[in-house]
Amino acid sequence: MKKLCFIAASLLAAQPALALPSTGSAVLQVSSAMRAATVEPARQGYVNALQVYAFSDGAIYQVYTAPGSITDIALQPGEALIAVASGDTVRWVIGDTTSGTAETKRVHILAKPISAGLSTTLVITTDRRAYHLRLSSTAISTMAGIRWSYPQDELLALKRAAVAAEAAAPIATGLQIDQLNFNYAISGDKPNWRPLRAFDDGRQTYIEFPASLGTGDAPPLFATGADGSVELVNYRQRGRFYIVDRILDRAELRFGLRKQQIVRISRYADGRGGA
Repeated sequence: MKKLCFIAASLLAAQPALALPSTGSAVLQVSSAMRAATVEPARQGYVNALQVYAFSDGAIYQVYTAPGSITDIALQPGEALIAVASGDTVRWVIGDTTSGTAETKRVHILAKPISAGLSTTLVITTDRRAYHLRLSSTAISTMAGIRWSYPQDELLALKRAAVAAEAAAPIATGLQIDQLNFNYAISGDKPNWRPLRAFDDGRQTYIEFPASLGTGDAPPLFATGADGSVELVNYRQRGRFYIVDRILDRAELRFGLRKQQIVRISRYADGRGGA
């Protein structure tokens, strides 16, 4: 038994010592990271008495307060408050209220310290994001209020506006109805993307699809020859239209691999203006 214990002790002694991180070093790293993530108020960020921060997920926003004064923390209009949590609920008075109605309704978090020299953290969660703030109280100055700008939301809004403008734009300009040729026959399979019609203006061919084209994969377009040759056609998509910079006498739309769906488009010469 003693021999077994000696062997076990020898094996343990032979194991390399695990390098445990220094507690002091870890604390310094955390402190450094928190300082780097903290956004301080800046003069150029003020709009009248309000400091406007650009929102960035994970940033910590510094707020300076003073006893006897309320600092207003305004959220984004339309944003619904879920919860507010403060690290110190004894020496800080934290409340909330709203302003505006309907789409302009805005939540306001109100913060007030009971004395100077205090510091705490505040976490605000909403239906859109989480805010992290550091509250500090001083005896001489206070911030009347803060709010945020939302660069990512603004970028998405610009993209949506650009998409909507493109969808609303005409597929082409200068088209004369009496100069359009609608003498195209559509045959073959009947997938949900089957074109509604095809027409040309003597220079370009237009293929109109159902509105559902924008919600799924678009089929490639091929020109077919009388000898059975097939050629991939260059085209551009504008909303639910394909626009081809040439006249197509015969074409096919093909989609799928094992069970391919094929829709044929044929132009027939019966004059212009037909339905």
